Amino acid sequence: MTKPMELLAQGIIELGVDLSQRQLDQFETYYRELVDWNQRMNLTSITQYEEVQVKHFLDSLTLCLAVEAARIPGSTVVDVGAGAGLPGVPLKIAFPDIRLTLVDSVGKKTRFLRHLVETLELTDVEIHTGRAEEFARRPELREGFDLALARGVARLPALLEYTLPFCKIGGKVAAWKHGGIEQELADAEAAMAALGGRPDAVYPVSITGLTDDRVLVLVNKVRPTPEQYPRRVGLPAKQPIRTISG
Repeated sequence: MTKPMELLAQGIIELGVDLSQRQLDQFETYYRELVDWNQRMNLTSITQYEEVQVKHFLDSLTLCLAVEAARIPGSTVVDVGAGAGLPGVPLKIAFPDIRLTLVDSVGKKTRFLRHLVETLELTDVEIHTGRAEEFARRPELREGFDLALARGVARLPALLEYTLPFCKIGGKVAAWKHGGIEQELADAEAAMAALGGRPDAVYPVSITGLTDDRVLVLVNKVRPTPEQYPRRVGLPAKQPIRTISG
């Protein structure tokens, strides 16, 4: 008989992450809640037990391939466009003492997130319903995070306008992408420069079971984001930054 979360338990060995039985039990509960709520709202198209372990939970933890696992505990982390809680909640389970903020514009999804956080008994988690363009202007959130995460949110030029304003100087944006993104990276150069970012690296994800050419794009925050960014709701996607700010 297959052990609960066996694929996840095997995969994290490749990442150099240790999970206790309680943490694996939390992932098991996460799966059950995800599938239950997914019957009433569209949280994910991936619901098979084995696939969720690898394509959602393990994929979220691949951040450890780009950011040394020893540096993650104690970090302030914002997950922009958190949706079903990925990648933020799996990282919170694996690293309980990170301070996590989840941002999503869809009220049904943030209701699920509040229920999930309570069910999993997670602490130091804030959940905000609304657009990243608005929350990144709030003084208590702007330039206050060590890590800003985005998984499947938007193309990089818009994604960086959603995320870099949240990062403190010395912080990083981590974006979950797929290979063959050379043009997308080139298109993001102007936005990166205008928003105070600088390229870090593109990390290939080579983990058993993840066969979709996954990469992690890391961007360093090196200067304050100018006050005019992010622009009003909708503009980052409709009119990406195309000229380098001088």
